[in-house]
Amino acid sequence: MLIGEYRHTLDTKGRVIIPSKFRDELKDNFIITKGLDNCLFIYPQSEWIKIENKLKELPLTNRDVRSFVRTFYSGAIDESLDKQGRVVIPQSLREHASIEKDVVIIGVSTRVEIWSTENWDNYNDSLGLSYEDIAEKMQELGI
Repeated sequence: MLIGEYRHTLDTKGRVIIPSKFRDELKDNFIITKGLDNCLFIYPQSEWIKIENKLKELPLTNRDVRSFVRTFYSGAIDESLDKQGRVVIPQSLREHASIEKDVVIIGVSTRVEIWSTENWDNYNDSLGLSYEDIAEKMQELGI
């Protein structure tokens, strides 16, 4: 399971160190794509296949489905870690997530998210809910 929050810095070549606790689950190859809320999603191959199978089931006759699938796949790249546990984040994905230098890398159960530190801090500030308030809302969903 991918959990935790880690702060790192992009080097001049656009590389970032992936926390060692995430490397075993990501294994040799993984997918990086545009995420929601101005971040990037990293999926282990096994999770990517599950998402891909779900997306294949959606009706292509639906305009929103086509738009989402195009954006999701066109922003995706197959990546791997170098010997130092780093990955290059392409410029187009850095632009999507407003990543310049400082990043926050979080584990979200089945995926990793990479945020610019500023976006992550703003996201947390903008929620306007306490952890307890969010927990109550989750209870409404049966969790």
